Amino acid sequence: MPARHAPLVLIALLAACATAPPARTDLSWDAVPGQSIALRRATATGTEVVWQFHFGDAHHKPCFHPLALPGDRVLTLDMPGDHRWHNGLWFSWKYIDKVNYWENDRQTGRPVGRTTWQLTDYALRDDGTAQLVLELDYAPPDGEAVLAERRVLDVSAPAADGTFAIDWHGEFLCRRACTLDRTPLPGEPGGAANGGYAGLGARLALLDGREANTTLGPVAWNAQNRFRDRAPAFDYSGVLDGQEVGLAILAHPDTVRSPSPWYAIRAPQMSFFMPAVICYGPMALQPGDRFTVRYRVITHPGRWTGPELAAAVAAYVDSSTP
Repeated sequence: MPARHAPLVLIALLAACATAPPARTDLSWDAVPGQSIALRRATATGTEVVWQFHFGDAHHKPCFHPLALPGDRVLTLDMPGDHRWHNGLWFSWKYIDKVNYWENDRQTGRPVGRTTWQLTDYALRDDGTAQLVLELDYAPPDGEAVLAERRVLDVSAPAADGTFAIDWHGEFLCRRACTLDRTPLPGEPGGAANGGYAGLGARLALLDGREANTTLGPVAWNAQNRFRDRAPAFDYSGVLDGQEVGLAILAHPDTVRSPSPWYAIRAPQMSFFMPAVICYGPMALQPGDRFTVRYRVITHPGRWTGPELAAAVAAYVDSSTP
């Protein structure tokens, strides 16, 4: 299906989910207690994974990997050799009170900041949709949690062309006064070319013919193969096994510091992007402060440009309005 029609597929898909469609005989669930949940799709020779969510202790953060399209076209990378802490699609703060929650410590192989979680509820439906509910805490290595999160993940069933969406909703509560921070941006004291990242990250497979777009148009990469700007949505696309594919993330206007800042990389061996909520400055919090992040992540065939992203954002906002 041409990319210009892709949001229409998604709109129809989400509308079907809202009306409780019948069971899908081409889809099945594969759950490993305490470790992972996967949706599988029937093929002519067996089954292939559509998506898999990891919530056991094999990863330092709960994450989705793979996110895949028909033909076993896997769009994500998990624990690549250059950045072992990149886990497909995952959420991580960078610094909380100068403690690193993102990268692994060289001595322990784990981040110094502790992210702990529990899958408290889930629903795996016969129509191929799912809901996953997690409670998370963020704490320094020898202290009580400074930040708590309730995360709700609603996953649509794949459409005929493989398109599916993950609605990512995180509600944060500050338990103790703290500051969320990131590597400073170029031009700031201690700034670096890679400054600004923290939040919902997507590490992509090595795609050919890579392109990226926001709702404002094509992305202009800087001399360090980075991009930073604000926009309601971002799409990263390329060619995988001979087919054009893409991953889009839409930022709901209810998300703190909307319109969303973005941080992206198009380096020779890395395709990465994220809605980087604190890209342009730290966030100082007091006990009892609350804030929300809301995203829709869409795995799709084809390439989406500004108009397709704008249509998808409009559909997202409409579908989430009470």
